[in-house]
Amino acid sequence: MNKNMLYRSIPKVDVLLENEVIQALIAHYSRETVMESIHMEMDKLRKFIGQCEDEEKAKMQTELLLSHIEMTVAAMHTPNMRMVVNGTGTILHTNLGRAPINREHMKRIGAIASGYSNLEYNLEAGKRGERYAHFEKLLCKITGAEAAMAVNNNAAAVMLILSSLAKGGEVVVSRGELVEIGGKFRIPDVMEQSGAALVEVGTTNKTHYSDYEDAITEETKALLKVHTSNYRIVGFTDTVGIDELIPLAKEHNLPVIEDLGSGVLIDLSKYGITYEPTVQESIRKGADVVCFSGDKLLGGPQAGIIIGKKKYIDRMKKNQLTRALRIDKFTAAALELVLQEYLSEEKAVQNLPVLRMITRPHEEIEKEARTLVRMLRRAQLPAKVEVQKCESQIGGGSLPLERIPSMAAAIRPEKISVAELEERMRHLPVPIIPRTTNDTILLDVRTMERQLFSLVASQLKELDVLEEGSLIEGR
Repeated sequence: MNKNMLYRSIPKVDVLLENEVIQALIAHYSRETVMESIHMEMDKLRKFIGQCEDEEKAKMQTELLLSHIEMTVAAMHTPNMRMVVNGTGTILHTNLGRAPINREHMKRIGAIASGYSNLEYNLEAGKRGERYAHFEKLLCKITGAEAAMAVNNNAAAVMLILSSLAKGGEVVVSRGELVEIGGKFRIPDVMEQSGAALVEVGTTNKTHYSDYEDAITEETKALLKVHTSNYRIVGFTDTVGIDELIPLAKEHNLPVIEDLGSGVLIDLSKYGITYEPTVQESIRKGADVVCFSGDKLLGGPQAGIIIGKKKYIDRMKKNQLTRALRIDKFTAAALELVLQEYLSEEKAVQNLPVLRMITRPHEEIEKEARTLVRMLRRAQLPAKVEVQKCESQIGGGSLPLERIPSMAAAIRPEKISVAELEERMRHLPVPIIPRTTNDTILLDVRTMERQLFSLVASQLKELDVLEEGSLIEGR
């Protein structure tokens, strides 16, 4: 293999600049961008030749130089955040944006966001209004709470609650509930930032009523319950429920705060899912303040929703932290639309993508998987493609032990490895994120919209993703 000859076969920059494809790129984008892309791709090609021991592969990469330059220029002008196809089967995939928003809702939000709105304007009174007003009555109607508000995520909600109700004092919480909520953000650290002192009671697996009772002092400002929505302790365990803490809290004139985390508003057990405590249940049992996430089982935008007794919510609205943590117009609009769906459970399950994915009948999932497999086979890909049983999961720190029977399109490539195929799928114009198991790529159809099936098949076929010399190899 004569590498010097291969290096000499790389076109010179001035020759490339005369190419009509390159000239068209310069006219459409800019000379500076195109020149940067040329140098980047030529450096990559030289490095590839230096490491490659297969002459044919090296020649093929040289022939693809022009295409690679085009792709690099286009990538420079493509937003980094973009839509992906979620074939993982994880419904609330934290890395993929958690809860998808209903398309009709997005049209409404787009109309509001692209112009002016009454975000903080009371149309009836003709004066300044409150951004929480758009969804507060809905939240109260659905949950039975006296008042409600929202901040930008649930960690912010916990911090605001404790800052408003317990700053400078102590908050009693079970050791078994000191959870890490992802990204190394931990309940004790959030509490510290709020200005409240943590008082741990009980042990990791067992906390008794007497532990709370013995921990209350003149410095105690609140009792905190944290629902362990992202993990489970099983076996020799004991916890104290909200209904048990309420009488103790009333005796000492203390608020009971419950962080429900995933924040489900309907009983999922009727759909074959493990029972998860609902927000309404917590309010019925007497919790003074409850907070939960908007983009988990609620199925809405990222937000930390706070509901409870009006006297406590009013204190939070007046807290100076509220302005720093407040939601924007996109979130306010999305929350109102999502909560309106909950006025009818049937509508919520049908119209909110998260609930629809969780409750989809297995027969429907199997039918969808067979449809996707037929489309992939029709594309005549160099791979064995078949329907395979699998399991979906809720994800997003919700119902950690729950596994839902599902079906997937299983792809076993013939010419490249599974690792290569997985990497190439991530670099497609519309990236496809699959699940890999041993020698197989799985596309779990539970988390894939049917309208994306043709896109998946066409991308894999037209870009030769499963061929050895794919255009997107090494991208």
